[in-house]
Amino acid sequence: MRVEYERFVGDEAQGELLADFMAGERWPYHVSERVDRDAVRRRVGEGYYDGEWVRTFWIVVDGAHAGVVRLEDLDDETPMFDLRIRSAYRGRGLGGGAVTWLTEQVFRAYPEISRIEGTTRQDNHAMRRVFRRCGYAKEAHYREAWPSADGTVYDSIGYAITRKDWLAGTVTPPDWHDEPAAETPGLTA
Repeated sequence: MRVEYERFVGDEAQGELLADFMAGERWPYHVSERVDRDAVRRRVGEGYYDGEWVRTFWIVVDGAHAGVVRLEDLDDETPMFDLRIRSAYRGRGLGGGAVTWLTEQVFRAYPEISRIEGTTRQDNHAMRRVFRRCGYAKEAHYREAWPSADGTVYDSIGYAITRKDWLAGTVTPPDWHDEPAAETPGLTA
């Protein structure tokens, strides 16, 4: 399997290809499981997928567009990304490869960026494994923060990797117990 990453160019042909890609799949772990083709076209024209501080890359497998990874907030010290892989290509390691590739690209091209963040739904176990395997530490757990199309509200889980950890090949988890017990309501010392 040959995997390549190609930068999305916001021209009309690429916009149509992206609109077909996004609208042609069900995205079960995103806020909107279905994406409107016209909304994608409109967003392409607005620079949502490619602009001064946003980049989107195709994940190309043996010549086929198998996924996209969109990076936003490149003007911030902590950009975020969105990863989508066609259902026919899921479970083949493309997510981990894309996150590893993206992490290296960002830290090499943007020396001012100190960390990269991503979030996923609590029940998206595959993406959570990808984060952990790629050196990202769990940093946030937002209860009842991710609404779904059917009205269910899931927890949202945040992961990040720091430049320091990436360079060292380590994962430094946050100190989850940094509050003194006496100051935490409901807990006794």
